[in-house]
Amino acid sequence: MIIACPACTTRYAVPDSAIGAEGRTVRCAKCRHSWFQDGVELALAPVTPPPLPLPPPLAVAEPVVAAPPARAPIRTPAEAPPPPLAPEPWKQPEPAVAPRRPVAAVYFDEARDSEPPLAPAAPRPRLPGKVEDEFAASSSRFDHQPPFRPRRNPARLWMTAAIIFAVVCGGAAAAVARYGLPTWMPLAHSTFAGTQPDLVLQFPHNRQDRRTLPDGTEFFGVSGAIVNVGKERRSVPSLLIVLRDTGNRVVYSWEVSPAKRVLAPGESEPVIEAVTDIPRSAKFAEIGWKPG
Repeated sequence: MIIACPACTTRYAVPDSAIGAEGRTVRCAKCRHSWFQDGVELALAPVTPPPLPLPPPLAVAEPVVAAPPARAPIRTPAEAPPPPLAPEPWKQPEPAVAPRRPVAAVYFDEARDSEPPLAPAAPRPRLPGKVEDEFAASSSRFDHQPPFRPRRNPARLWMTAAIIFAVVCGGAAAAVARYGLPTWMPLAHSTFAGTQPDLVLQFPHNRQDRRTLPDGTEFFGVSGAIVNVGKERRSVPSLLIVLRDTGNRVVYSWEVSPAKRVLAPGESEPVIEAVTDIPRSAKFAEIGWKPG
């Protein structure tokens, strides 16, 4: 179809399918004017529906004439059989006895029908040396049979247990060597760390104060000093004060951080600590360097 721009009258030849039957908005390529272009009416050819297929013819069944019922022959009283006689009540019917069959005489010939005697089994060839002993030990009449349980070998069980124990011990030793003992073990770590070079702890036992206050509070106090006996400056780590009972069991502990962290040669740092609300079983204190 041919369309023309209403603004500049420029004409364009476009296919009918581009506009469609309902129309669409188009724009002029020359003056950029847009307008709605109506579509062309397409003549639709009448569609004739295909003829429907005819149903198949119905089969007509032929009527079946039933035969007339057979009638019983009519007998005269003279031809009718007499009715069966009822057995007398005082007489019992005799049981039926099956006829006996003749028994054929059967004769056996011992020389012909008897089974031949079994030949003695051939002796098993003897195996040489140690193989014969092992075979004799393995072919005992007490060997395992399906109804019985298999025999256990104690030597093999002990060997298996020893191998498993060795593997477990080796793995545990390797783990301890690499990661150290676990913290839940009593020998996993000591209560205090090792000694510090040139640093001496002076906490005499007579300067430990253990008493109960008037209000019932349990009090424990310690006092002493850290002395640098060397010729170089030393860093002072933290202290650990542990309270023990009469059974030497740890019942309470706390950490003490000295006020001065570095001591010059010959210098000392006093330490005075006291705690309350301690267990009543605490009897004496031990002072050492904090581990870790």
